[in-house]
Amino acid sequence: MENVPKPQNDPQIDNEKLIDLLDGAEGEIALVAREIEDQWKIASDRSRDLEERLEAYEDVFECEVGDTTLSRARNIEREFGFRQLYLKFEGGNPTGTQKDRIAFAQAMDALRRNFDTITMATCGNYGVAMALAASVAGLRCVVFIPEEFRTGRVKEMTDLGAEILRVPGDYEAAVYASQEYAEKNEVYDANPGGANTPLQLKSYGEIAYEIYDELSDAPAVVVAPVSNGTTLAGVYRGFVSLYRRGKTSRIPKMVAGSSYNKNPIVQAFLKNTPTCEDLAPQQIRETMINEPLINWHSIDGDYALAAIRQTNGWAANASDKNMLVFSKMLREREGLNVLPASTAGLIALVEQHRQQPLPNDRYVVLLTGRKS
Repeated sequence: MENVPKPQNDPQIDNEKLIDLLDGAEGEIALVAREIEDQWKIASDRSRDLEERLEAYEDVFECEVGDTTLSRARNIEREFGFRQLYLKFEGGNPTGTQKDRIAFAQAMDALRRNFDTITMATCGNYGVAMALAASVAGLRCVVFIPEEFRTGRVKEMTDLGAEILRVPGDYEAAVYASQEYAEKNEVYDANPGGANTPLQLKSYGEIAYEIYDELSDAPAVVVAPVSNGTTLAGVYRGFVSLYRRGKTSRIPKMVAGSSYNKNPIVQAFLKNTPTCEDLAPQQIRETMINEPLINWHSIDGDYALAAIRQTNGWAANASDKNMLVFSKMLREREGLNVLPASTAGLIALVEQHRQQPLPNDRYVVLLTGRKS
């Protein structure tokens, strides 16, 4: 175990060395458009019958979203002494992250319920996913973004037809503004923490079903990076469903990793508080690396915290420096070009293994990224 990188708490990094790692997620949007152009045209054509549009949209959804790669990470196994370590790479989705799963599910729900507009708040990835999903469904998409936030993904959103509204404050302020807009204008609210939470959790539960399809049982542990906590909570619920139906012999331990002292889920676990408590917004310092993870308020945090505790899992912090180290390692050892923030769960797993070796079993790590 002497080769295990030790956790680093200092988030200060030489930014000039990071340019090739921090471009944001990318997907194969253009390729999707070419291969399913006919179905896309039908689904987005508002002059057509709703049933015909829904059928075409579902075809696009089923063909292009999910069913992402689960690969054995043999080189990482050798590096850290794991028996079997699998990487669930959500970068294979059209826009490069797991956000496509909930974006397409909600756009289909909006289409079915006869909405013509969908809104949500984002700092990047979710906005691109929703812009694409809304474009396929022929829906107007209104995206709220904190006015100080800058990302190359905004151009992707506008290229896909989304309307961008900048609002003062942080991500949580953008969510509130989007929710108000949805209520006032009677448009579909695709923000976390609202009436669509069950649909979002169910959509992320598909990740559990895909892991089961590949492994024929549940792994010992599933680890994920957390921000709002929706992904981890949804995967947990998927495995609960599989176990209750007798498909798996167990429910995996759920493990969360996030930016150092900047996420309520991890802090609640480490401090053993009964629920997630909001952090002081002024103490949350955003960097190019930790942005996908940080939150002073994790909207679905209590769901994720419950999943961790009910499965005897754990949660841990990850420094910016370590996330960069691990993203580089995954690129060099396993050929995956992952977003540094998505390695926070892997870091939580490896650090636990370093402190107290884990049993010889199967472990699954959720990762997001961009095409190489």
